[in-house]
Amino acid sequence: MSQTAETAQIRISDRTPTITGEEIAASLVPPRQFTDASFASYRPDPDFTSQQEAVELLQAFSAGWVPAKSSGFFGRRKKEPEVKPGVYLDGGFGVGKTHLLAALWHAAPGPRKYFGTFIEYTALVGALGYAKAVEALTGSALLCIDEFELDDPGDTMMMTRLLTDLVGTGTRVAATSNTPPNALGEGRFAASDFLREIHAMSSHFTTLRIDGNDFRRRSTEGHAAVLDADAYTRQRDVSSSTGERMSDDSFDELITHLATVHPSKYIKLIDNIDRIGLRDVHELHSQTEALRLVAFIDRVYDAQIPISATGTSLDQVFGGDMLSGGYRKKYLRSMSRMVALAEGA
Repeated sequence: MSQTAETAQIRISDRTPTITGEEIAASLVPPRQFTDASFASYRPDPDFTSQQEAVELLQAFSAGWVPAKSSGFFGRRKKEPEVKPGVYLDGGFGVGKTHLLAALWHAAPGPRKYFGTFIEYTALVGALGYAKAVEALTGSALLCIDEFELDDPGDTMMMTRLLTDLVGTGTRVAATSNTPPNALGEGRFAASDFLREIHAMSSHFTTLRIDGNDFRRRSTEGHAAVLDADAYTRQRDVSSSTGERMSDDSFDELITHLATVHPSKYIKLIDNIDRIGLRDVHELHSQTEALRLVAFIDRVYDAQIPISATGTSLDQVFGGDMLSGGYRKKYLRSMSRMVALAEGA
């Protein structure tokens, strides 16, 4: 069978991946689009001064690993302002929090430093067990937690316990959380929620809200691109002829299959795929199915894999009252990402 024939038959719904705790730990690095992220390459929006403030805060935080210069044997070392061992950035979607977090990761001394989403760390604990996860992470210079979640009390308390144990051994922590646009103060409330959850650690964290526009979705009226059946077939043929590895699943097949795979393994579902093809996308009415799709889209976005889809626009799949419920932040973040990923023919 030719290579192009093989690539045309990739189906995510046929994959049954496995992943070990060691593989999860090894994958805890910034997403590929942030491989070269730095403070210098971040472009603060002059209309939102909090973005420049965030750069300055993290630059000061990163200086904590640089040994202080001595002014000589008889000289006194200049007293530096106290920098807390933790920093928490809260703000809307697409304002550059992940870029800044990745820049901080690059600035930290290696090789013991980790970067992952909240769900990746909870997956690590699930795979290794709490004690072994602590052992694996102890001694690291920095733990970066992107998209800290506050909607699951059990996972939140487990993660705050983990942070408490690691900060006690010298690890520094940086976390981000998302606030949807026009959320009427939800961002500041999320920050206070986070600090309340970590109890005694609250004094160790500096918090900052970052305001700004979603760079992925400059127009709030935009939607994810949709192909008709003929355009989808043309895209699949072009991918096959060029050697691009495009998957081909119906939306129902993908949603059904995600229920059989632990979210920690979603990253393996998209291994060696250059483009994701989804046929007959439609609105979801199950919160459980919607949350699985959110977790899957997060992994796809991290890998920067474009999506070609037919049916309903991907950013319109969250039906009923999902966008007014407790998981609103998750859905809005995912919608932003789906608009960025969906490509027309």
